Amino acid sequence: MAATMQDVARRAGVSVKTVSNVVNGYPHIRPATRDRVLTAIAELDYQINLTARNLRTGRTGIIGLAVPELSLPYFAELADSVIEAAESEGLTVIIEQHGGRREREVEILTGSRRHLTDGLIYSPLALGPGDERLLDVPYPLVLLGERIFHGPVDHVTMRNTDAARAATEYLLGLGRRRIAAVGVHPGEEVGSAALRLDGYRAALDAAGVRPDPALEGEAGLWHRRTGAEAMAEVLDRGARPDAVFAFNDALALGAMHELQVRGLRVPEDVAVVGFDAIDEGRYSNPTLTTVDPGREEIARTAVRLLHGRTRGAAGEPQRVAPPFGILVGGSTEPGRERSASEP
Repeated sequence: MAATMQDVARRAGVSVKTVSNVVNGYPHIRPATRDRVLTAIAELDYQINLTARNLRTGRTGIIGLAVPELSLPYFAELADSVIEAAESEGLTVIIEQHGGRREREVEILTGSRRHLTDGLIYSPLALGPGDERLLDVPYPLVLLGERIFHGPVDHVTMRNTDAARAATEYLLGLGRRRIAAVGVHPGEEVGSAALRLDGYRAALDAAGVRPDPALEGEAGLWHRRTGAEAMAEVLDRGARPDAVFAFNDALALGAMHELQVRGLRVPEDVAVVGFDAIDEGRYSNPTLTTVDPGREEIARTAVRLLHGRTRGAAGEPQRVAPPFGILVGGSTEPGRERSASEP
């Protein structure tokens, strides 16, 4: 006969209620007790009746994560962090990609898949100011990113402008004065590119350095290829940067490749700083100096807020922006292994 919850309780030496709490992801259980119950479940091959649990609780134990594209290392690593944070809460994650297409972003918010999940962590690219009404949905939603502010939902974001300014100030502190910006979106008023460009320009202005449009390299999508192309554009127009602030690490790696192909030494001739602290930067040559925007904390906070809302937490929408730091590597300081530095 199939094992029952009572069998698991007897094997673990706990009450049936405790087994139920573990199965349903109740957070306030001592780790040792949780481990005993999970061990008993495994030993008895106890099969959780998800249909019955869902009917009883009104929850599936599944949350959604919608991101632009997993081919971008930041979003792949963010997804990994969200899954880890969700597992610690007893939750499963379904991941969807929208590719920055508006119709797909709207479909994710309104489509039938939302009936499969208790809530959604959502990072849009195409939606923006004026689309706040689309976030007024009948399920818990946590917004990521910088496309929409002042919406009716919890919002976990980055300190983009402050972090970009700190990265530029760090380069200025190294004596660099002709700092290129790679990843610019001309005309953009909201979004990561606009905010990071604001921080870059603010640092230059405070240091008395006149911004040079020739040093601003445009890149639509932030990939290694577009980083290399933007760096080539800056160099081909005759600009001679002594440093680069790239708006994400993929752009920085592409820019660094282009510099090296052209015989420029990093960091001796051109220092390079990225943004996002992706793992690949630890293994580039040289190691990449980058802004750590607090990705792990972003993931944990988003899961915590969403899980709380699915369990009935009330209150006004929260906006959270975790602290950032700068990880200094060999792309700005010769021979340096990547390590934390104060912004």
